Amino acid sequence: MKFSDVILQTATQVLTFIILAFAIYILLAGHNHPGGGFVAGLITASAFVLLYIAFGLRYVRSLLPVDFKLVAAAGVLLSVATGAGALLFGAPFLTQTFATVSLPIVGDTDLATAVVFDIGVYLTVVGTMLTIISSISEDR
Repeated sequence: MKFSDVILQTATQVLTFIILAFAIYILLAGHNHPGGGFVAGLITASAFVLLYIAFGLRYVRSLLPVDFKLVAAAGVLLSVATGAGALLFGAPFLTQTFATVSLPIVGDTDLATAVVFDIGVYLTVVGTMLTIISSISEDR
């Protein structure tokens, strides 16, 4: 089903950008503040649901020509690999570590393995939610 409402489609284009920017902020702030991969994944999925409603399934498929099941699988593999990486150094599974590096423009920045784990969770949630939403919207 595709709506031809110009106001909805115009508002969706603006809101999608804002929603995705907020999702990226929540994803990257999640290891120090409330948020993280799960919440950011749900926020991202809500942006794509809005696109589905405003433009239809074909339009969203043309924007993202990937198999969402593979995205979810890649996220699970990334999360497990992050947790297993600690085992290589003799630490318990999912032990995180961090380092402070000095970047030219940004300055001192903390890099943590928790961010990589959160990105894996993010990909898993986005892939799973979009698979479910696509399956529901294709059902006739």
